[in-house]
Amino acid sequence: MKTLVQKIHIEDHHSFACRNYRTPHFETNWHKHEEYELIVINAGHGTAMIGEYIGEFKPGDIYFITANLPHWFRKQHHKMIGDATVLHFIPSIFGEQFLNIPELSTVKSLLQKQIGIQLLKQLEQSITTTILQIELARGFLRIELLLQCLHKIGSSRDYAVCSQDFEPVNLLLNPAIEQIIVYSFKNYLNPITLPQIAAIADMSIPTFCRFFKKNIKKTYFDFLQDLRISHACKLLTSTDKPVMGICYESGYNSWAHFSKQFKKIKKATPSEYRAQFIKAE
Repeated sequence: MKTLVQKIHIEDHHSFACRNYRTPHFETNWHKHEEYELIVINAGHGTAMIGEYIGEFKPGDIYFITANLPHWFRKQHHKMIGDATVLHFIPSIFGEQFLNIPELSTVKSLLQKQIGIQLLKQLEQSITTTILQIELARGFLRIELLLQCLHKIGSSRDYAVCSQDFEPVNLLLNPAIEQIIVYSFKNYLNPITLPQIAAIADMSIPTFCRFFKKNIKKTYFDFLQDLRISHACKLLTSTDKPVMGICYESGYNSWAHFSKQFKKIKKATPSEYRAQFIKAE
């Protein structure tokens, strides 16, 4: 399989696309496209990959992804329903001169960044409402609402940066990345060795290590660790299982190692992370 360069269909009477994608149309593998993307998750939960970032996604989450930044929202279970409202627009939609007016400085600054971000707090709620309005809007109102979205995002700090200045090589030239990612998603809860995963890519171990880091911007074991911690986060927030049990269900055989890695990535212990989630609700 090859990394997909997705072609977004935009109707002749619209300048950008805003539509709902529900299973089976929600399911798209590791892909990129020339359009910017705003995506609101309506149903389903699982693992989000945005550039070098790996984390959990759930209903209510909303992400802004700049042009040509590879991403993948993979459901936890293939039988689960996935549903999202997705807005796509090309970088040149407003024209260079229009973006140069002082009133659009925040929009221009946002569109010049190479980032993937998750919106938070009041910004998340506000942009979600506006995108759902855009899906039903017609004519001039669509552009007005889109500009409102971009201005609010550009002038806010209520977001978490997932990926920044990610510059992948041309992933279309080598299908091995897709094979590695698919294999890893299927097996990350089991022990995986370097000889094993290098064989999947049909490479020597040194070649594989260089190849993977060049493409994903992190080592393979850092990538694997992110998958496991993301899985642990889903269990911590969606079940009442004991934290010690979640450690072993997430592919770890050492509580000390799990606890250390979890705190390094999430800046909180597993118990603190669960408590924060419950408080936020």
